[in-house]
Amino acid sequence: MTTTPNLIPTSFDTHHPPATAIIDKCVHCGFCLPACPTYVLWNQEMDSPRGRIYLMKLAWEGSAQINAKWVSHFDSCLGCMACMTACPSGVDYGKLIEATRAQIERNFARSSAEKRHRRFLFETFTCPDRLRRLRTPLLLYQKSGLQALVRGLRLTSLLPKKWRTLEALLPKLTPQEAVPQVSPAIGAKRRRVGLLLGCVQREFFSQVNAATARVLAAEGCEVVAPQAQPCCGALLVHAGEETAAMELAKKTIDAFEQADVETIVTNAAGCGSNVKEYGHLLRDDPEYAGRAKVFSAKCKDISEVLMELEPRSPRHGLKLRVAFHDSCHLQHAQGVRAQPRSLLSGIPELELAEIPESAICCGSAGIYNLVQPDAANALGDRKAELVSQLNANVVATGNPGCMLQLESALARGHLKIPVLHTIQILDASLRAQPPESLRPGRLRTQAGG
Repeated sequence: MTTTPNLIPTSFDTHHPPATAIIDKCVHCGFCLPACPTYVLWNQEMDSPRGRIYLMKLAWEGSAQINAKWVSHFDSCLGCMACMTACPSGVDYGKLIEATRAQIERNFARSSAEKRHRRFLFETFTCPDRLRRLRTPLLLYQKSGLQALVRGLRLTSLLPKKWRTLEALLPKLTPQEAVPQVSPAIGAKRRRVGLLLGCVQREFFSQVNAATARVLAAEGCEVVAPQAQPCCGALLVHAGEETAAMELAKKTIDAFEQADVETIVTNAAGCGSNVKEYGHLLRDDPEYAGRAKVFSAKCKDISEVLMELEPRSPRHGLKLRVAFHDSCHLQHAQGVRAQPRSLLSGIPELELAEIPESAICCGSAGIYNLVQPDAANALGDRKAELVSQLNANVVATGNPGCMLQLESALARGHLKIPVLHTIQILDASLRAQPPESLRPGRLRTQAGG
């Protein structure tokens, strides 16, 4: 236990504990309960937003210690921010959970095995170079037929649970589609934008970045993709690894300041919500605080940017029924819901289907499906069951983590429905590609396209 400067006993240390001003805004009305995935699953008060806020309050008062039981309720939180959308009092739960998780990582001793697992995840998924090196053995595993054999014989059941979870979430790898440093605008230039490439997106979903650059260029944007940009630090921030996240944030700001762009475009919802909060993350840094605010003000999701521009490139028909899945960090953290739907609805012949319980997370939530696989699978299966009732040809979403989670859940349900990023579908429409090109492994850059 530490003591804050005002001499109130508390279980938190003095470095940015969850703000009491935010905690006190919660009136425990319960509007958040039906929106909270873990409460929906377990119906347990302490695994709801208001229950977790109560636990924060107890820790502030020194009435609860940061022990294994207390920590478990915060580890089980997906950080999906659905409670923020539902809350009539405007409680910024996002800032509370991130501050609390930072306290946990500084003040709670995890087991050696858990530390190693989390370190592996952070050091792998926040490093594009390491992900790139993983591509070759993973491609060999898939292309040789070994993956099909292993899964067919259910040999994955022999793996430790954590590795079994990782294997189940592996994406189907396709040839890399490079995004050049600069993609010139087609026609008169309307805007100079920067593209955040991401980590998992860059190495395992490069086709999404390529489609993003093509669509922006087709709509008159000069697209700059700084090749030296690092991970934005989203996974680290959401898991309480504040110091490492701040270093990556500074490097990201440096890379895009040199690019001199008007807008910074994100196409991964988790990354987008993170970079929009750099001003808060770096608020104590005298060198970067002001620069971070300027940077964050430039950041917009690809759907936001495209909806600001009058369409220039003609949309060609795609006879598809598309089930749209709202990524939590897009709809709840960024407040972006209408824009991707409008983009899809603007494609001739395309029919948009709404997935029930759209506010409920699919279970991805950064590394949540890797550290809390049982809860994540339950949520993924719930979402897959809802999709199965829609007779959809494709599922569209706006985040690579959701794509991996939904693909895995649909596969468990024996549903052969491809999961694509919204921008891939719009890109296919602009390039007049047939609907069958959207099947897994078929979406490719056409010569001259």
